[in-house]
Amino acid sequence: MLFKATVFAAVLMAGPVVAQEHWVAHKPEVAALDAAVRVPLEAYLRGQATGDPVQFRQAFHEDAQLWGLRGGTLIRMTDDDYMARAGTGRPADDEAMRRRWIETVDITGDVGIAKIVLDYPTAMVADYLQLMRVDGRWQIVNKMYLVEPKAPN
Repeated sequence: MLFKATVFAAVLMAGPVVAQEHWVAHKPEVAALDAAVRVPLEAYLRGQATGDPVQFRQAFHEDAQLWGLRGGTLIRMTDDDYMARAGTGRPADDEAMRRRWIETVDITGDVGIAKIVLDYPTAMVADYLQLMRVDGRWQIVNKMYLVEPKAPN
């Protein structure tokens, strides 16, 4: 019988976040997941908050692919392309105004998908991260995302 868990969680982040203890908290459903499933998701969130390429490397499989829609244009990147863009080594200038959270996690056996929402001052981003347990370690093997610009205030 395959194990299946679907959870909804909020991991709200405001300001520079460099360690999990600075996060608000996982909802009980996410906390109940095997901690190993959360490892790449939490590393991804830390990478987003800090720009630390090491965090992104811990999150993604070395052959991960990234697909996105920005302004109706299809974007395709390798994980190396993404690291060069996102792994700047420093937080974004507007980091204090950014929020991000794990919206859902759905795991069946050794595969799953997570939705992470990035709420930035100028855009909302929905990340769908496909996860696999490869050689006993959970990793993001594919990322699909949609960027929706916010109307100016």
